[in-house]
Amino acid sequence: MGPMDERARHGRPDGDHRAADRADRTGHDESMPLTAHLRELRYRLIVSVVAVLAGMMAVFPYAPVVIGWLQRPLQQKLYFFSPTEAFWANLQVAMFGGFLLALPIVSYQLWRFIAPALYRTERRFVSLFVGISVGSFLAGVVFCHLVAFPFALRFLIDFGLSGGLTPLLSVGVYLGFAVKFYLAFGLIFELPLLLTLLARIGVITASVLARHRRHALLVNAVAAAVLTPTTDVFNMMVMLVPLTLLYEVGIWGARLFGRRAPATQEMHAAG
Repeated sequence: MGPMDERARHGRPDGDHRAADRADRTGHDESMPLTAHLRELRYRLIVSVVAVLAGMMAVFPYAPVVIGWLQRPLQQKLYFFSPTEAFWANLQVAMFGGFLLALPIVSYQLWRFIAPALYRTERRFVSLFVGISVGSFLAGVVFCHLVAFPFALRFLIDFGLSGGLTPLLSVGVYLGFAVKFYLAFGLIFELPLLLTLLARIGVITASVLARHRRHALLVNAVAAAVLTPTTDVFNMMVMLVPLTLLYEVGIWGARLFGRRAPATQEMHAAG
């Protein structure tokens, strides 16, 4: 019995075998329209937003406690200069805390959206992905609270004091500055995981990331300038240094866990 007869006996032609292999990798039919992907993305975004709003409502009664925690590096009183400023400051803090509470759900929704691009065996690592994602973000927040934020805040306040100025900070301005700083560091600590995931699904490779270090440094500098809540070079450098180190960690993650490209593709990339 020949190979064609063997495939016919099992009721699956050779083309169907290839389609099954592709389906095992993607979990979707390749003819799935773009609108279906957009609907899936919309659903994941809606679930994430609802989770953040629920967390926000849970945190709002404890917003003064969170404000006290964020105020510790400043070590001075805060003021409000309009009747609504204190309320909006509490609301802003509640949004920050709500996002932290909803982070496991947001990470899970992100995983569910990208899971079809992975092999079926790789989709079992959902709990690992969610754990690393949440842990990385919280590590960024802790690093910001213990190192980056106090360092940057002290530098800026001392700079103003050296010019004979007296700081009189409003609660809205200070919390806006602090929350943006914490969120920015939480996001940049996700960079190694992002690069590893992109390498795992075959979008990039460790060799490509290593070859484009100089371009990445420029992109990181632009990202640091955008993410920092101030426009001074000092705060940009406070974010650029860990961002560059995290890029190197991402290269190692891509090298260890990335999907290996076929030999012909590697030769083409090297050329």
